Amino acid sequence: MKKFLVVLAAFFLIIACSKNDDGTPTQEQEEDEIAFNREAMLINWADNIIVPGYEELESSTTALTWVVTDFIDEPTESNLFALRLQWMDTYRSFQKVSLFEIGKAEEVRFRDRMNTYPTNATEIQDLIANGTYDFSLPSTNDAQGFPALDYLLNGLGEDDAEIVSFYQGANGVAYKNYLESVSSSIKVLTTLVLDDWNNGFRDDFVANSSSSASASVDKLTNDYVFYYEKSLRAGKVGIPAGVFSNNPLPGNVEGFYSETFSRTLALDALNATEGFFRGRAHNCINCYDESFETYLDYLNTIKNGEDLSDLIIAQFEVSKNKMLELQPSFIEQIEMNNSAMLQTYDELQRNVILLKVDMMQALSINIDYVDADGD
Repeated sequence: MKKFLVVLAAFFLIIACSKNDDGTPTQEQEEDEIAFNREAMLINWADNIIVPGYEELESSTTALTWVVTDFIDEPTESNLFALRLQWMDTYRSFQKVSLFEIGKAEEVRFRDRMNTYPTNATEIQDLIANGTYDFSLPSTNDAQGFPALDYLLNGLGEDDAEIVSFYQGANGVAYKNYLESVSSSIKVLTTLVLDDWNNGFRDDFVANSSSSASASVDKLTNDYVFYYEKSLRAGKVGIPAGVFSNNPLPGNVEGFYSETFSRTLALDALNATEGFFRGRAHNCINCYDESFETYLDYLNTIKNGEDLSDLIIAQFEVSKNKMLELQPSFIEQIEMNNSAMLQTYDELQRNVILLKVDMMQALSINIDYVDADGD
């Protein structure tokens, strides 16, 4: 085991790691959990991971609005190509913060409005025809965000010339207005969330370092596990592969109209969840600080004779390697060999058990969301 430098702490944890007869933590265990420097972990999360992630996304959304303006002013194939590249870059930046549904992000339904897929092409066409739309309405979740841009940039025709014709034709102004409104909404939502972190929420988040259902660690841990289980494991892989239905649903892949982008987005999300578990600073390969990993090691959490943190990290690596074996297009992968998709889902599922059951029990954090499909 890798934490022999904390032998004295481990000695005091021998009794603390036991449970009462009813399965609840002993007083000693609760005291040890409080003794861990939760505030230092929250500081690392906020200052080195979350806020820098939103800063990157905010910068990218600004660039996106500029390129959208260029395309609206001159809807050509070359400008469409440039807009697609910026859309892809911004979509990838979003994957790094999508798991942080807390504070203003929770209030404005950030993830739902940014990335509900499959997008509803019929609804988008109806809204364009009507010329009026309110993206604050939950009913429009599937007609906005990055999936809507995917349709507007990749799904309007068989080739680039046909897509550009929608923006050059008789209804071009309506299509341009909708494109501008979707990209502007993405920018506005991102700025709202970032400004909230920079104007008080960061300090409140760090100060709320106690051990309770309403504390920052407990809330964000639930958000993190929920994201991994529902948005990553199920949304990006399990649902399209048909795990929860009688047949595969290739039309439900992320980045459907771009065709070759789904694996990239899933890998970005997987890397983000692993990085957060390990406390890795934003865009820094070997910059680690207090995290779930160090918290579990402090508690000397063992499963089957091994450090639980090592098991989780190893399973992240297995899952990434399995995902890298898939085709860049999950549509193509499902149609050619869906068994490989199902195998990737199985590897992702193994970490659901380790995170949702073993880790949360070790940290004495109760699940605060409804589990409809089991573990």
